Amino acid sequence: MYKKSLIVVGFLGMTAVALGAFGAHGLKLLLEPEQMETFRTGVLYHFIHTLAMFVLVIGRQHTKSLNLMPLIFFATGILLFCGSLYLLSCKSILGIEHWSFLGPLTPVGGLFFIAGWMSVMFLKIEIKK
Repeated sequence: MYKKSLIVVGFLGMTAVALGAFGAHGLKLLLEPEQMETFRTGVLYHFIHTLAMFVLVIGRQHTKSLNLMPLIFFATGILLFCGSLYLLSCKSILGIEHWSFLGPLTPVGGLFFIAGWMSVMFLKIEIKK
């Protein structure tokens, strides 16, 4: 489970950096400033929660078990919150203006982030001896 978790975290980190670079260089001239800010918000939350997942997975080396709930909540938050922001900011250039279901996904993703941080509060960390 540890190796699979690292693969997922590595993939999420890689996509955060790639999307950040794509936004800064590829979308800068295509998006309005407000759309660009929305895209940047998605990248920021994507990266912050990927780093949180990385810390949880690496911290697993010093405990007896890896609690997957925060990882699942954070990954779902990245998919829903960040994914919807990416699509909402680019909907005019993607031709998906009629995708009205995207707007409600953002706060649902935010709730998954909150649930992830709440589950971190209840982690029971047992130090290996």
